[in-house]
Amino acid sequence: MEAAAAKAPRQLPRARLAAAAPCPAVNGGCGVLVFFAALVAGAIVSACWMSASARLQVTPITPAATAIPTKARNAAKGPDPAPGPPRFAGVATSTNQTPHELLPPAPSPAGAAAPAPRECPAYFRWIHEDLRPWRDTGVTLDAVERARRYAPKFRITVVAGRLYVARYGRCFQTRDVFTQWGILQLLRRYPGRVPDLDLMFDCEDLPVVGAADQPPPLFRYCGSEATLDIPLPDWSFWGWPELNIKPWEALRREIEEGNAMASWTDRAPYAYWKGNPNVGAGRRFLLRCNASGERDWNARIYAQDWGKELRRGFRESDLSKQCTHRYKVYIEGRGWSVSEKYILACDSVALMVRPRFHDFFSRGLAPLRHYWPVRDRGAAMCRSIKFAVDWGNAHPDKAREIGRNASRFVREELAMGRVYDYMFHLLAEYARLLRYRPAVPPGAAEVTVESMARGRRGLERQFMMDTVVAADGGAVGEGPCRLPPPFSAQELEALRRERAEVVRQVEAWEDHSADTRRA
Repeated sequence: MEAAAAKAPRQLPRARLAAAAPCPAVNGGCGVLVFFAALVAGAIVSACWMSASARLQVTPITPAATAIPTKARNAAKGPDPAPGPPRFAGVATSTNQTPHELLPPAPSPAGAAAPAPRECPAYFRWIHEDLRPWRDTGVTLDAVERARRYAPKFRITVVAGRLYVARYGRCFQTRDVFTQWGILQLLRRYPGRVPDLDLMFDCEDLPVVGAADQPPPLFRYCGSEATLDIPLPDWSFWGWPELNIKPWEALRREIEEGNAMASWTDRAPYAYWKGNPNVGAGRRFLLRCNASGERDWNARIYAQDWGKELRRGFRESDLSKQCTHRYKVYIEGRGWSVSEKYILACDSVALMVRPRFHDFFSRGLAPLRHYWPVRDRGAAMCRSIKFAVDWGNAHPDKAREIGRNASRFVREELAMGRVYDYMFHLLAEYARLLRYRPAVPPGAAEVTVESMARGRRGLERQFMMDTVVAADGGAVGEGPCRLPPPFSAQELEALRRERAEVVRQVEAWEDHSADTRRA
């Protein structure tokens, strides 16, 4: 109603107007009276309109509300700017962010890139040599299955990052369990990076694949110059529960701590060996090199009775407490021995009785740099040990350097990160050779951390839990090292010739020393 009153003057009743100014009927006086009455009425109406307007809420007129024709408005302000991206999209409604947190992330510096992977240790080059027999022909499904004639104990298949195992026989103790556990941890360390693959594995000691026209690929723990078996890191890197030997990374650190407590010069100036002598003729002969009433060959040799150790709780077999001599003997058993890495870690001079086999890393060792070569034939073994000890005691600085080189090799090039890298590159290069698409074979079952740990007790379970790799990869921001190129034929020949020459030189020193004593 007040709005309507603001639009038009309020009309007064006619009776009121007539009473206010009666119109005389003489000499035009009525016109004058009517004029004055109109003035009074106008003043009254104006006052009423102003009173009503004062009670209205007036909205101010702004430029935006002004009705301007569209074309004129566009012409006045120019063309519309191009729409930009929404500012702080997705975070504008947050109530717990400070202004600097709302800003978009700063761009990476121009040309910035992830750091280049480090170079793998030189012994990784042997991966190419181990796979050379199949480089031209590739690996077919028939070739893999022909390896069954060598009685492998299980088959490893990786499909889409999952591990499947088909079992064909039993392995000694838990070799198969911790070998498969190690491969499973590799998949967890480098998730999504291990390609699909399919291989046969044998957990016996001796390599068996000869250089046939079409040799099948067969993986195991060691190889030799005369065979084509492909060496893969052995089970003891993840622990050997039956002998209370801890996983490699933990045991290596304990050995390092023991090394720091006993300097090389403070150790017993003899060669030390302790192990099972019943697994090889060479070890049985080594017992003859022990000190006796007739002759001291500078050797202290001890037979290890593992049955007795088990009954006594392994009180006399702690490997971290066996670095008490300046020299330690490495000698193979029936085949290669897992003890090699423990001996090399001791800071002692490793006296390596000429080996017949190699594991995945031992071809990276050089005589007189990482170890002292020892003959393996009869009485010559004892004379070699005595000469090595006499030479080292007469040249302590040079002997100590050999021991340090070996322990540095173990610390820097045989840490578990490098072990996983070796496995990764070996399996990846092998997968490149496959001429078929791997599929889960009949009888295979998927293996997971949960399925392997289920039902395990004691040291088996403890070692698994000690070595499990985090599900996010365990190597955040760190990929495998960069695989070095293969040897050229000339490099390989020069390397073998150089090492053989060093061994011949040492044997010549021994022979000269023996001739001098006889003279």
